[in-house]
Amino acid sequence: MSRLDDISALRGEFPQLARLIHGKPLVYFDNANTAQKPQPVIDAVSDYYRQHNANVARAVHTLGAEATALYEGARDKLARFVGARAREEVVFTRGTTEAVNLVAYSFLRHKLKPGDEILVSRMEHHANIVPWQLIAAETGAKVVPAPITEAGELDVEGMIKLMSPRTKLVGLVHVSNALGTINPVHTIIAAAKARGIPSLIDGSQAAPHFKIDVAALDCDFYVLTGHKLFGPTGTGALVAKRAHLDAMPPFLGGGEMIRKVSFDGTSFADTPHKFEAGTPNIAGFIGLGAAIDWLESIGMDAIAAREANLRDAMRTALRDVPGLRLIGTARERAAVFSFVVDGAHAHDLATLLDNDGVAVRSGHHCAHPTMQFFGVPATARASLAFYNTEDEIGVFIAALAKARRMLA
Repeated sequence: MSRLDDISALRGEFPQLARLIHGKPLVYFDNANTAQKPQPVIDAVSDYYRQHNANVARAVHTLGAEATALYEGARDKLARFVGARAREEVVFTRGTTEAVNLVAYSFLRHKLKPGDEILVSRMEHHANIVPWQLIAAETGAKVVPAPITEAGELDVEGMIKLMSPRTKLVGLVHVSNALGTINPVHTIIAAAKARGIPSLIDGSQAAPHFKIDVAALDCDFYVLTGHKLFGPTGTGALVAKRAHLDAMPPFLGGGEMIRKVSFDGTSFADTPHKFEAGTPNIAGFIGLGAAIDWLESIGMDAIAAREANLRDAMRTALRDVPGLRLIGTARERAAVFSFVVDGAHAHDLATLLDNDGVAVRSGHHCAHPTMQFFGVPATARASLAFYNTEDEIGVFIAALAKARRMLA
């Protein structure tokens, strides 16, 4: 029997899902922004501070050893969870944004010269655009956008055609946070590899929803964030091929990332610790390890199957809403739905939905180029996770109808 067979019991492990918002039961449809945290994650963070609080890798006393074991144990769990070839391939970061910046400044920046190109898609989150723009401005390189279709799908052939000897890196989101599109990353990685171009995949929206196998993907870099993975904020990772990490200089300097320091020169710790300067978010990563344990107790295949059913139910329900236009209608998609409604601004919709206890996102979703492509300033976005229900979809649709009447 799957734990998902008793969804009420599973939802009971999430304290926040029991909240009332304006006197109404919370319907949390903002999972693409951040996921709620199950009790075992909350307990793991609390337990660290109550029982094991000490710094990592700096003490021989018992508390230091316990904290280090828990912290490094989380690295082992994450390496296994994403199918890394070795634990040394996992660099802890504050999230996807820091992971991309690490690759930009430590791996790519010194390789660029005027006329070089960094190829990304038009559906990227700003975290996979702005760091490349910053180093391109410093080096005379440029960021090249690959086309997408009116359905919000990647123009695969168009992206491959843009790969050239000038292309020094290809970046692509695994699942679009603004459109829900699941991209054919295997195809793009293989095409880049055939041309000797390194690839970076943004897995922020993929890792929480289906099984990831970084070794099978064979990308050079895979980045993810922990707070979307039901773990604490301020956690994430860069998963990279060991050869790249060994060759990359440190991104930040300070304590813990060194082997020896003198005024004649400094030698650095081995990968991955040379990229983890200073005291890390110990409690956060212990919590992330607990989140991975919890997810694996359910099974990522079971999670993916349930979310596919929720996706289909939501897609069907939205088709019957008058005046609603979905932004992104990709055939392969996650349970993420961006939409606009005739005569209603996205922020007004989100405010009225909140009055009925329904939490959705509104705005540009850190995806300005995507919004510009579709000719809209903002959308409302409903994003589901496995703990959501078809009953909640019904509540959302009723609240949406009420909001439309009020804004008419």
